Amino acid sequence: MPAAQHAAPAPRWDAVVIGGGFYGCAVATYLARRRGLASVLLLEQDMALMQRASYNNQARVHNGYHYPRSFTTAQRSRVNLPNFVRDWPSAVHADFIKLYAIARRNSKVTARQFQRFCKEIGAVLQPADTAMRQLFDSRYIEDVFVVQEYAFDSSRLAALALADLQAAGVQMRLGHTVTALHRSADGLALQVQGPQPQDVQAVAARRVFNCTYSGLNHIGGDHPGALTQLKHELTEMALVEVPPALRQVGVTVMDGPFFSCMPFPSQRLHTLSHVRYTPHAHWNDTPAVNPYRRLAGYERDSRFDRMLRDSSRYLPALAGAQYRQSLFEVKTILCKNEGDDGRPILFERSAGLPGLYSILGGKIDNIYDVLEKLDAEPLA
Repeated sequence: MPAAQHAAPAPRWDAVVIGGGFYGCAVATYLARRRGLASVLLLEQDMALMQRASYNNQARVHNGYHYPRSFTTAQRSRVNLPNFVRDWPSAVHADFIKLYAIARRNSKVTARQFQRFCKEIGAVLQPADTAMRQLFDSRYIEDVFVVQEYAFDSSRLAALALADLQAAGVQMRLGHTVTALHRSADGLALQVQGPQPQDVQAVAARRVFNCTYSGLNHIGGDHPGALTQLKHELTEMALVEVPPALRQVGVTVMDGPFFSCMPFPSQRLHTLSHVRYTPHAHWNDTPAVNPYRRLAGYERDSRFDRMLRDSSRYLPALAGAQYRQSLFEVKTILCKNEGDDGRPILFERSAGLPGLYSILGGKIDNIYDVLEKLDAEPLA
């Protein structure tokens, strides 16, 4: 029997947040700073914050353009972007030209439909000038527009999130994994595995906020899992050094089996992602397959060559991009939004385990939708 089980009863925390990604950090800071909870503990299995999906992504701050088939997601992006820029200004990069190009064939929206959509959501849209248009092959591209969309520096954002946690008085335990969650007489009991095999701890909490993203349903004990069905993808984001003509440019070709090439400020490179080649595998969430274990065992053969070959047909200047490395990660989405590309949050209060909340976001700026939900919760 682990020695921790013979120790005195653990003090009960007002709230425990599981997961040190951007969402977990923001939720923990919110609970301490805006809701006044006296004792908040953040548990993260890695030895640093924001090392997984919060870093291994496209680093795009959405402004609605990406979602012509999900009006609600587009509108929420329009609401959330100015809040994100206000709260994290030193992590936001706006010093590049962002282009959206509409493909002539196989696009699910035409240029005219895209213009009408942007007008409906109030998003800035301007025709690209001749120099920008000449970057593209007009045989494959119907029209090109300059839009207002930003990138964020993941490393800078992590440093800011850490500073906020410390200022708010949130306690952190890095290298700690929650293996089981149980009911207790006065709240919830967590079994926590520390960095060493013999380091098993008991943690008691009035409330638990599960922000483990792809690991949302992979905690043992009485943890019931989320009711909403989830889908996982093993994804590859290629990091490239683009040719000089594209260094201050971000490109998204819409809307279907196309690609994006976005600045990745934390490494001063660009990400290249392709709807067809970025996902390497996918499966519906099941207790039998732990997403992070599957990622750890994946061979990670890059598909950069295929991404580049297809993308260069539309954007010939991209052919000179130099591959640097790939970021492999698990991407988790709600199955119900697979067809419309919507990216709403998942926010579930457990009926079977009072005090447990399951939280998952589709993109970085969705955090404000989570905080809005929490505003309505009686947490005193």
